[in-house]
Amino acid sequence: MNVTDAVNSRRSVRQFLDKPVDPDVLKRILETAQRSPSGGNTQPWNAVVVTGDELTRIADTIKAKVPTAPMGENMEYDIYPKDLDGRYEEQRRGVGKEMFNALGLEREDGAGRIAQMAKNWDSFGAPVQLFTFTRKYMGPPQWSDMGMWLQTVMLLLREEGLDSCSQEIWALYGKLMRELLGIDDDHIFFCGMAIGHRDPEAPINTFQVPRVDIGDAIEFRGF
Repeated sequence: MNVTDAVNSRRSVRQFLDKPVDPDVLKRILETAQRSPSGGNTQPWNAVVVTGDELTRIADTIKAKVPTAPMGENMEYDIYPKDLDGRYEEQRRGVGKEMFNALGLEREDGAGRIAQMAKNWDSFGAPVQLFTFTRKYMGPPQWSDMGMWLQTVMLLLREEGLDSCSQEIWALYGKLMRELLGIDDDHIFFCGMAIGHRDPEAPINTFQVPRVDIGDAIEFRGF
């Protein structure tokens, strides 16, 4: 698989097969991903890779917290800007609409939509989670570096026939996630990433994810 194939076939997978992930493959992917770029070679990313009973423990603790704090508790950063508007907000709402349409969940079906979102805490059936964090003093450039590292991991996963779903939703309980992972107060929790084998027949994995035209996002000058 070349890079273009990996980019075009990567998507946020929200239903995985009950199939284990080879730890040697994961280690190889993460070793290669260390070649990701970062400003000044700071390599600001840190992660904990979790599976099995430990992942179940973390998930069960978060699920027990959700009923009393459904909108999160002790969040350490805003997942979306509070004043998100224009095409950015339209794109965010648009992909949600396409996802729920693929599942046949009407706008009025609040219970069904909540149930679907709750699948996040079970990693959509994926057997592995990659939880990412960094030092609190890191700024926007280093957070960008973390994103480049995560993208590299996602593309290398595709090369190995694996899939992923980045999940910032875990950050709704950022402080608790740090406690569960044994991360000290000098760090900030960023996100999770479900890793596993895609269910190719699941409608939630096959709907078209809209992208804006290149002309709406990029301007060429001097050509």
